Amino acid sequence: MPVADAAAADSRPIGPRRGVRGVVPPGADTAGPAARTLASRLPGFPWDRLGSAAATAAAHPDGIADLSIGTPVDPVPAVIQDALKAAADSPGYPLTRGTRALRAAAAGWLARRHGVSVSPDDVLPVIGTKELIAWLPTLLGCGPGDAVSFPALAYPTYDIGARLAGARAVATDEPERTDGAPVRLAWLNSPSNPTGWVLAPARMRDLACWARAAGAVLASDECYLDLGFDATPVSVLHPQVCGPSHDGLLAVFSLSKRSNLAGYRAGFVAGDPALVAALLEVRKHAGMIVPAPVQAAMTAALGDDGHADEQHARYARRRGVLRPALEQAGWSVTHSQAGLYLWAAHPNCDCWESVRVLSDLGILVSPGEFYGPAGVSHIRVALTATDERIAAAAARLRALR
Repeated sequence: MPVADAAAADSRPIGPRRGVRGVVPPGADTAGPAARTLASRLPGFPWDRLGSAAATAAAHPDGIADLSIGTPVDPVPAVIQDALKAAADSPGYPLTRGTRALRAAAAGWLARRHGVSVSPDDVLPVIGTKELIAWLPTLLGCGPGDAVSFPALAYPTYDIGARLAGARAVATDEPERTDGAPVRLAWLNSPSNPTGWVLAPARMRDLACWARAAGAVLASDECYLDLGFDATPVSVLHPQVCGPSHDGLLAVFSLSKRSNLAGYRAGFVAGDPALVAALLEVRKHAGMIVPAPVQAAMTAALGDDGHADEQHARYARRRGVLRPALEQAGWSVTHSQAGLYLWAAHPNCDCWESVRVLSDLGILVSPGEFYGPAGVSHIRVALTATDERIAAAAARLRALR
C-alpha cells in the first residue's frame, strides 16, 4: 500500500457504507456522472475501518505501536539517496522502458540473488508494484467474460484490479478448477501477504503448466522474495519452476521492502518477452513512466546487496522479539515463513476482537477479514516498526499474560 494511503488509513474517518456496487460521494447525484465512474465498481478502502481502533491505540500513554501496515520505517540507504540526488537534474521525459543500466541491474539482481536468467530487454520498470497489480488486468485486455483469479487469502488489490477491468474476480488457491468464465490472468503471491506462506516449487510448476495449457497469464507477485526466514522463496521465473522458457509468465518485484523505497514508488516486472513488450506499448501510450531520478535510485539499489542484507537482519531481529511475545500472550502464529508479517489467531477471539484487545494495549494490527473471508479468525501483525516500538509492543503483550 502506498505511504500516502498508509498514513491516511490511521487518520481518515470511517467513510459511508459501501453497497455491492461501491460508493457514491456524499451529496452526489445518484443518477449523475459520479455514479458511473470506476469508483462505483469498488468496495470501501479496508483500512478506513480501522479508525476507531487506531484512535484507541493512539491514546495509550506510551504511544501507539502501529503494526497494521507494511510501510518501511528505516532510513533509505545512503547509496540510494546519493544516486537519487545525482540524477535530480533530469528535465526531460524519462524512458518508459527504463534505462539500459536499470534493466541490466534488475537482470543482474535476479541472476545473482535468485538464480533467474532474464534479458534486460524483458524487464520493465513500474511506478510501484501496487500500480501494476491494480492495472495489469486492464493492460492485458481482460474484461467482461474473463476471470482474474488470486489466492483465497490475498492482498486486496488483486480483486480491485479485476473490478477495474470489469472482469470476474475469483478468490481461489486452485485456479485450474475454476468454473464459469475462463481465467485470463491468475495471480500467485509467494511469499504471501498476509500469511507469509511460501509456495513449493512443485506447486508453482504445476500452475505454470496449467496456465500455458489454458492460455492464461500466470503472474507472480514476488514483493517479499528477498525476505525468507523459515523457508527460501523461489521465483516463478526460476528454471526449477518454468524450465528454459518464460512463456506465459510474469513476475512482479518491489524495492519497497528490501530497500525501504516505498516512498519512491519503485518496482519492475519481468518475464515473457512478448507480454513485457505488449505492456511497454500500452504504458508508453498511457504515460506510465518511472521518473528518471527514481530509475537511477533503483539502479543503485539493485546493484547493492549489502543494504538489503542489513535490512533482512533487522526484520529477523524484530520477528524474533515479537513472535514469542505474541505466542506467550495466547495467539498462535501459523505459516509466516517469510515476508514482513505474522499471521496469528487467538482461540477466544475472532479477528475484530483481537484488534480490539490489542488496541487497548496501544497495538494496532490488521484484521484478517481484510484479506478474504478465510481470514476472519486471524490478524496480520507487521514487523515494520522501529526496534523501540517492537520492543514496546512485546512488553505490553507479555504483561497481558
